[in-house]
Amino acid sequence: MTSTSEGLGGAPVDLAEAPPGLPLRAGALHTSVSDPALTSMTLLNEIAGRFPDAVSFSAGRPYEGFYDVADLGRYLAAFERHLRDDLGLSPEAVRRTFFQYGRTKGFIHQLIARHLRIDEQLAVDPESVLVTTGCQEAMVLVLRALRSDARDVIFAAHPAYVGFLGATRLVDMPVRSVRETQDGIDVADLAEKIRRARAEGLRPRACYVVPDFANPSGATMPETDRRLLLDLAEQEDILLLEDNPYSMFHSGGERLPTLKSLDTGRRVVYFGSFAKSAFAGARVGYVVADQPVVDGSLFADELAKLKSMLTLNTSTVAQAVIGGFLLENGCSVERAITREAQVYRRNLRAVLTALEERFGSGSPTPVPGVSWNTPKGGMFVVVTLPFRADDAMLEHSASRFGVLWTPMHHFYAGNGGFHQIRLSFSVLTPEQIRLGVDRLGALVADRT
Repeated sequence: MTSTSEGLGGAPVDLAEAPPGLPLRAGALHTSVSDPALTSMTLLNEIAGRFPDAVSFSAGRPYEGFYDVADLGRYLAAFERHLRDDLGLSPEAVRRTFFQYGRTKGFIHQLIARHLRIDEQLAVDPESVLVTTGCQEAMVLVLRALRSDARDVIFAAHPAYVGFLGATRLVDMPVRSVRETQDGIDVADLAEKIRRARAEGLRPRACYVVPDFANPSGATMPETDRRLLLDLAEQEDILLLEDNPYSMFHSGGERLPTLKSLDTGRRVVYFGSFAKSAFAGARVGYVVADQPVVDGSLFADELAKLKSMLTLNTSTVAQAVIGGFLLENGCSVERAITREAQVYRRNLRAVLTALEERFGSGSPTPVPGVSWNTPKGGMFVVVTLPFRADDAMLEHSASRFGVLWTPMHHFYAGNGGFHQIRLSFSVLTPEQIRLGVDRLGALVADRT
């Protein structure tokens, strides 16, 4: 006779075949656990790990060539001097700052506010800055705060950054897709989608937007569209969630103003991060949430309440390192990353040149159906292929041709982009880029 029991969730489990311990039924776990938006990064890392010799256009990591472990100690020392000499802290208070639990909202908020004033011409109250464990935590906190009941809905470009899509799944925030063009999110389509949602009895709360060199598309919004988007947010009474990790990696010339710097009605919640500028390992991000709350507090204060129950505070040591990085560079991140920005410009030119030589009209063997966009900065180029470019094709590409890329369908939440791939060029040399594009050409020739 077979012995059975109920697993968590109530489904019968054959104990003779079950592993030791209490069996968990996958269907009884939160749906985000098996959501493609949350599993895509793990899948891509697993494939990359099995083919270490492949040229990888898949990872969106910052350039590593200028990292020096000795910098960490220097940054910590600079921040220690700041605490002692500039802020007048006693030796005991300095030690406590480094080693004890810290202020939930963070203690480098003043330096971040100074950086925003210098680099973005953005004047913010330091108390509106909440320092987070990476920008990803900032997204989760804001979405959690905005999700009050089942009527709430948020909007994002189609395609969208997979990390943001994953954050919406964690807090059960429904996402409505908005058309994206080469000029970024389509403001007219957003207006129509908002009105349609209201007609369905839903409550539009915000729209997530990456105005500069969006991940994955590389699209950039013109200033006129940025102003139209702010006007629409005012008219429709929604927030704009501006994510700005790439604007400093432009091809030269004058940078466009951020939405937040144009925002006179406090409609913009601004996400920032030091992952691409300083280094990703610190896991330090932040959110500027200066929207007033009826009781007299700021939105940042409400987010801090949520953070206190999630991560308590952002690593004090990590904040100190980033604080030292800012101090050493006069709080100008743009000045600090001059070398990295030059690498990204060089690599963008290398990718576009290699694609043109391999697939363009001047190629000895042009391939119909292959095209690509031409972003003016950032870290990504999107290529359209004349065949299905899904996870199975990625595995084939890695194993047979030695080249990795990211299937775009992950950025469409599985509802599009099956003939597109994202090429990330941030950590490669021009020679590796040419080799990788040649290998991609061999894959295309094999499939066509």
